Amino acid sequence: MAGRRVALKAVDWLAFAERVPANQRPMFNALKTRSDAIGAKLTSLPETPTVIDWSYYKSAVAKAGMVDEFEKQFKALQIPEPVDTQTSAINAQEAEANKSAAEYVEASKARIAQYEKELDKFKNMIPFDQMTIEDLNDTFPETKLDKVKHPYWPHKPIAEL
Repeated sequence: MAGRRVALKAVDWLAFAERVPANQRPMFNALKTRSDAIGAKLTSLPETPTVIDWSYYKSAVAKAGMVDEFEKQFKALQIPEPVDTQTSAINAQEAEANKSAAEYVEASKARIAQYEKELDKFKNMIPFDQMTIEDLNDTFPETKLDKVKHPYWPHKPIAEL
């Protein structure tokens, strides 16, 4: 039964392989090989455990009561199944990652729009070889020199050089 549940949570190895860098390919191949080996082992196991023939052991074991005690202990044995405590935390992390990725995409779209405006500005401006100093200062205000405040060359504060 556990093998069937594990089989339901299959890994998309092709999508996983696309995201693996070339320098980590041997580790990925080792992981896939190991995962395939464990999966093959799980599928080879029966769905239910084999039934123990207690009457055969009662007739074969000389000490009386020993098989009865083993049978009683075996039937009382309860193997706890692990409880999944991490799926909810992983789902919350995934939701948070999807939210931050969506915010990043929106911010990127806004930056792209801003960069396209700047690109239009550069495409539509006068070529540099035809520009005058006034045209340059109008197009790029950060290049304008303040000759009143700094009358000597380089017309900028020394700290900005």
